[in-house]
Amino acid sequence: MKEFRGKVAVVTGAASGIGLGMARTFGREGMRVAMLDVRSDALEPAAEEVRSLQIDALAIETDVSDAKSVEAAAAKIEADFGRIDILCNNAGVLIHGKDIVDIPLADWDWIFGVNFYGCLHGVRSFLPRIKRHGDGGHIVNTASIGGFQVGAGMRTPAYAVTKFGVVALSEGLRNELEGGNIGVSVLAPAATNTGIYRSQRHKPQQFGGPEGGDDATPDVLKVGAHPDQIARRVLDAIKRDEFYIFTHIETRDWLKKRHQGIIDSYASLERFEAEGERIPRMGEFRPEDGK
Repeated sequence: MKEFRGKVAVVTGAASGIGLGMARTFGREGMRVAMLDVRSDALEPAAEEVRSLQIDALAIETDVSDAKSVEAAAAKIEADFGRIDILCNNAGVLIHGKDIVDIPLADWDWIFGVNFYGCLHGVRSFLPRIKRHGDGGHIVNTASIGGFQVGAGMRTPAYAVTKFGVVALSEGLRNELEGGNIGVSVLAPAATNTGIYRSQRHKPQQFGGPEGGDDATPDVLKVGAHPDQIARRVLDAIKRDEFYIFTHIETRDWLKKRHQGIIDSYASLERFEAEGERIPRMGEFRPEDGK
């Protein structure tokens, strides 16, 4: 996409953080913006702030973990705005400070429901509507740098699991849409000044109810990038049709280290084969061999 004026952007998790930054940034480009969030008490004030910038903003309370809620929002946006051009599956929550075996299954359901199924539901409801008008569009799925590597000291394993899934979902969607006029991106922000570490305060009752009291946000996030900076990075990437959207240059070294460790692990396979057991190459394998 090169032209944005008059187009329609849908942003989930739009009541705060990166989502609100996207709503402001897209609106400043002349787009109409549909702002979706489950927190009705925060959503309308956020929408009023966006409207104060002379941006046409529609606020819809939406639970992205619920496919029916997302579909209802998509139908309303199409009815009110007439079209959908950009979808930003941005809503996300975080579980922190718990080891994997100590995370209740209800928490796993919650974090997968928002972080992964929220993206899947968005794609299922909005992609057919973007295709319908034939003018093309773009989908941005918000993962995290935690979708590419698991930080040893972060104690956010469930978050990383869901974000790895978002990366895979985005890569699969890119493969399916390649050659068409709908672009796909996966956003991988690092330290950004948002309230995601307070997510558990807003956990719905069906997933165990709210947790947490004092502000648990790490200092590195408090002094992190402004959400509008991340949003401008996203806008630039959409214009350039970039798939991976990284936001912090220092994370390149993190990923180099991780990927080098993966490549280096092949030395053990080479040693295994050199000692006498060659595993057939995939093009050589015959099912009748049985091994």
